[in-house]
Amino acid sequence: MMETLQSVAHFEQLKNEGKVIFVFSANWCPDCRFIDPFMPEVEEKFKEITFVYVDRDQFIDICVENDIFGIPSFLAFNKGTETGRFVSKDRKTQQEIENFVAQQ
Repeated sequence: MMETLQSVAHFEQLKNEGKVIFVFSANWCPDCRFIDPFMPEVEEKFKEITFVYVDRDQFIDICVENDIFGIPSFLAFNKGTETGRFVSKDRKTQQEIENFVAQQ
């Protein structure tokens, strides 16, 4: 089960720890709900990466600071350095997400 972001301090702590991918989402977003069924499988394939669910509405300041305007979006860090972003307003397939994660 994906970890859920608790606070801005939690975001700062996690992004500095190791390989982490923040998954920006919202309950009302149909494209976000589309990826829900297969995200556990993606997490299972990439156990070396921590996946963290970020509620876009709860953490709008983090979204703005990181130029996250469309959801679902993925923002990857390794020990504090941004290593990649898969950010668009388009619906994402499992294959597209796995291709992105594999490059991190």
